[in-house]
Amino acid sequence: MIDLAFSLLIIFMVTTPLLEQTISLNLPIESQHVQIERPDLKFQVISINATGNYFWGKKMIDLEALDTLLSELSKEPDPPALDIRAERTIPYQKLVDVLSLIKKHKLTKISLDTEVG
Repeated sequence: MIDLAFSLLIIFMVTTPLLEQTISLNLPIESQHVQIERPDLKFQVISINATGNYFWGKKMIDLEALDTLLSELSKEPDPPALDIRAERTIPYQKLVDVLSLIKKHKLTKISLDTEVG
């Protein structure tokens, strides 16, 4: 009886992660707008438009310049949160490139903008 219980436990442990990977997602549309506003938190906006161009605020930059700006930002004692806005039709790799640079500079306050649908 105990062998059967352990066998079932192992089966569930193996199949549960596989089930989670098959969930269909339609990002970045958000069905409800539940956001806690924090007036004490400053934001720096990083945007990626439909053609794959990167922007620091309203200034167009390339990944090399973004790397430099993030490096400078990481040296601040209390860096602002990074608000990442990306067109939903861009290749996923563009967003991953930005997140990799953020991770490289050990910046941890990140906000991903979504559209309220």
